[in-house]
Amino acid sequence: MEFKPYVPPEKSLPEYTVKAFILGVLLSIIMGAANAYLGMYAGMTVSASIPAAVISMAVLMALRDRNILENNMVQTAASAGEALAAGVIFTFPALVVLNYYTEFPYYIVTVIAALGGSLGALFTVVLRRAFIVEEKLPYPEGTACAEVLIAGDKGGTHAKPIFYGGILGSIYKFFGSIGLWSGTLEAAKLVGRRVLYFGSDLSAALISVGYIVGLNIAFLVFLGGAIAWFIAIPIYAAKMGSPGNLSALDLAWTIWSTKIRYMGVGAMVVGGLWSLVKLRGPIARGIKAGLEAARRRQAGEAVLRTEEDLPLNYVLTLIAAFVIPLFLLYAHILHNIGMAIVMAVIMLILGFFGSAIAGYLAGIVGSSNNPVSGITIMSLLFTALILKGLGLSGTEGMVATILVAAVICTAAAIAGDTMQDLATGYLVGATPKRQQVFEVMGTFFAALVMAPVLNLLIKAYGIAGTPTAKGENALPAPQAFLMAKVTEGVFTGTLEWTMVFIGAGIAIALIIIDEILARRGSKFRTPVMPVAVGIYLPLSLGVPILLGGIARYLVSRGRKEGESFTDPGVLGAAGLIAGEALTGIVFAALIVGGIAPSVKTTLAGNILGVLFLLALLGWLTKLGRK
Repeated sequence: MEFKPYVPPEKSLPEYTVKAFILGVLLSIIMGAANAYLGMYAGMTVSASIPAAVISMAVLMALRDRNILENNMVQTAASAGEALAAGVIFTFPALVVLNYYTEFPYYIVTVIAALGGSLGALFTVVLRRAFIVEEKLPYPEGTACAEVLIAGDKGGTHAKPIFYGGILGSIYKFFGSIGLWSGTLEAAKLVGRRVLYFGSDLSAALISVGYIVGLNIAFLVFLGGAIAWFIAIPIYAAKMGSPGNLSALDLAWTIWSTKIRYMGVGAMVVGGLWSLVKLRGPIARGIKAGLEAARRRQAGEAVLRTEEDLPLNYVLTLIAAFVIPLFLLYAHILHNIGMAIVMAVIMLILGFFGSAIAGYLAGIVGSSNNPVSGITIMSLLFTALILKGLGLSGTEGMVATILVAAVICTAAAIAGDTMQDLATGYLVGATPKRQQVFEVMGTFFAALVMAPVLNLLIKAYGIAGTPTAKGENALPAPQAFLMAKVTEGVFTGTLEWTMVFIGAGIAIALIIIDEILARRGSKFRTPVMPVAVGIYLPLSLGVPILLGGIARYLVSRGRKEGESFTDPGVLGAAGLIAGEALTGIVFAALIVGGIAPSVKTTLAGNILGVLFLLALLGWLTKLGRK
């Protein structure tokens, strides 16, 4: 049966409007700021497409002459802010970890974020047909967003769950931020020479992440944490002993951060390479389809509105226009034109392949789960080894590597988001080339606030394990920390290669299991990246994610195949995330201003925090069953 979008190609509705532009820009900035906090705290971000679509729908309903394609344009621009935040916070804070910056120069962050992210959007132009039209990848969150837009256009009400979720998430984060309960409950004990640990973050956002991604991925993230904290750390402690008079809790964290975490690096490298092997066919077909479309346009053949991409000659011109300023920025920082050329070439090649992988994986696991950090680490290792081989060393080599990785990371993050947005547009009947323009626009405007938000978070909370850390409230910034340590390890020759190889072995085992499950048609799969993420994230983050995944499973267990992906619980979870993240930004500003209130944490407060969190979990489950 031939696919027909909600708005047929023959029908043309206004997509570029003043109100869509203003609302899209505002939401892009807000979502970018909120997800910058969430990513620094939890090491992952969640797609802003659904929240942006609901908010846009609610605002546009109050205005006349609105339509679904205009609403789709707003969420396209808005979600770019969230994706860009992921690319920025996964890489730039690594320069703080390396003690190169304590505050970021505005122009460096803005140029790399704006141009690197825009390159990711442009790279996907030649991939849209292959991944969305030919491969027919599911793009779960893009499909959910389309359902929200279509229901809203038909008069459905979706705003209430996300509105209430935002209020509850804000309240929960407020009480946690003033110290009524701890951010993390954890305990460790020495049993002989082994150290046993368990902990859980009290976070509505993390439970919501688990609810959105579902049990399969949530379990794999927790599994990675279990491998690291329940198996690897006790074995390492028993074999090597305690380096000094450390408490059980400090010992567990020291072993994980200095040794075990590198298993995640090995798993990500193998997972990234495997993705390239699996994607070689779709990537080649995408390029071929893009060239064929350009030939048809030049020949004057009619192209359906819903199949119009940005012309390939425009795309190539814009890519060149964006790469040149990046090259000049590298030359300015390193004072070495030859090395800047090498960095620009590496960035361009790896940026394209990273964007292709990210765009494909967003179609499988959704944008929220897209392992952008894994793609970046693979690129980072390759870049570091090349630059070291060409003579760069010390701080200069490490900074150069991170600056290349920052472009690749932002490109991959925006590419995954763009493909998800284009999948939404494909279902509702949007014009692809207009979405591609709005994606670049949203990226540019979100880039304008990335440096101030980063600097605000560092001044208010600091990054754990660096001189900027502000006590127990310091942000873990797990991906950035890992990027810094991997880069440092390559240039100093101290990278934990044994742990990297063990992680690679785990990844190979997961790939074999996943292929067996795929051949059997199993719904449960074992992709490498979620497990790798779990290995290098604190276990305390994986526990609430698993709880959220279990809640989602209980909600969806009784549903028939083919029922709507979107439920009120998903929207409520998105609201909890937005509420907690935005409140975190507000408290960052209060802390910088020296006016943040403070309450001493007590046992009773911690119990209250747990009960409140369980109540929120119950609320999500009840919403999902409606």
